[in-house]
Amino acid sequence: MILGFFDRFRTKDPGPASASKADRGLLLFENTSEVIRAEMTLREAGFAIKVVGPPPEVRRGCDLAVEFPLIEGLHIRRRLDAAKVPPLDTIPVTGPLLAPVDIFQVKDFGAYLMVRAANMKLTVEKATGVIVNVSGGGCPDVPYLATQLIGKTLDEAPSPREIGHTLCGYALGLAFEEMKKQCSPS
Repeated sequence: MILGFFDRFRTKDPGPASASKADRGLLLFENTSEVIRAEMTLREAGFAIKVVGPPPEVRRGCDLAVEFPLIEGLHIRRRLDAAKVPPLDTIPVTGPLLAPVDIFQVKDFGAYLMVRAANMKLTVEKATGVIVNVSGGGCPDVPYLATQLIGKTLDEAPSPREIGHTLCGYALGLAFEEMKKQCSPS
């Protein structure tokens, strides 16, 4: 299969520092479910992607987009077409006005660190890594997610993306992953 042919040449995620913003593009989708499916499809295939907020000037449908390396655009589009999750549009990031918006906000409260992703917030005690608060959203699974996370360390707690079933669970999962990065020793 032609899609698999290119996989052998692909390197694992080199991280955002390896490419300038001019080498990146945005995939725009109709809704959040499509962004989630596209992210899973592309990560499983080993593409170096990131979920971001599209700038208002190019936003279509969804408040999330997938940032990707432009050089792999053709292979990414083919992979998404094969997975039946084609984007509405593909936009090159050509200048500061088209730069994607980071969906994370990090706030240091001294003994506590809070990460916000979209409308969900996760707060951790820095000294112990214990999750002390989950807030935001309005989805029906937020109280359940909170009971599964609060009082556990980041290493003990399940990923909200695995146990949640809504946009709030997805956003909380992004906050959880970012919190793990923020709390890991550099």
